[in-house]
Amino acid sequence: MTDFHLGLLVVGVLAVAGVLFYNRLQERRVRRAAERAFRSGHADALLDEPRREPTLGLPPRPEAHADGAIPDPKVDYVMVLSAPKGIPAPLPREHWAPIALRFARRALLGPVEDGKVRVALQLVSRDGVASEAELLEFRAAAETLAARIGASIAAPEMRAALEAARELDRICAEADIQVALHVVGIAPPAGIEASAFRVEPRDDGVTLSLDVGRTADPGRAYQGMARAAVQLAASGGGRVVDDNGATLDERALAAIGAQLEAIRAMLAERGVEPGSPLALRVFS
Repeated sequence: MTDFHLGLLVVGVLAVAGVLFYNRLQERRVRRAAERAFRSGHADALLDEPRREPTLGLPPRPEAHADGAIPDPKVDYVMVLSAPKGIPAPLPREHWAPIALRFARRALLGPVEDGKVRVALQLVSRDGVASEAELLEFRAAAETLAARIGASIAAPEMRAALEAARELDRICAEADIQVALHVVGIAPPAGIEASAFRVEPRDDGVTLSLDVGRTADPGRAYQGMARAAVQLAASGGGRVVDDNGATLDERALAAIGAQLEAIRAMLAERGVEPGSPLALRVFS
């Protein structure tokens, strides 16, 4: 093969990988927009039911929650309460309970340190950015809490906090990608050792998928997933394909891995390293 034809082949492989990523990204954006548009204050018997998907050799993914999380101004609106005689440690439950009940997992209570305590509202998650009305309500509740315990309160400017949250949400939406590799034409295996990616049977084989934002070192995890997919295909006489059924060869798989590293770097630059406790809160 001439260098010219080899170059055309590489360009074609990269183009296919780029289209794959673009399609996945658009699907995620559309889904997020739909979830926001149809979300209401009432529970939906179907949409709110936890997903119970079959896996092979992989325990269910743990849900991220705010319990024990430390308020972080990168993703939270953080207010500091302080009192002349110090804040009681721990803060009496009856003072915090109404806020925790109203805002659930988006409300965070930090530890008492040097007689001060930080309370926060998580502004950015997969649900999008908290509304201005919600932030106003939280701030009022925190001010009421401060008055009850005789504390003063310091808080950042709300408009600037919301603008920063919207910018971070835009970055996270671009990085909120799940990569799926389908191995078709094989019998579903009895079990696969996997820790960083999900494994799900399908009628004609198996699907391996990776939630980028929730995975530590997603590039390395993807490499392991791609190797497993290739090995399964080789041992069972099958093929590795994308969501559209197009075959993914080694060059296409490598191109996807390179793009995952770019996504990791983009999140890390914002202080949200994939797989970190902060990322698990944001991508929840």
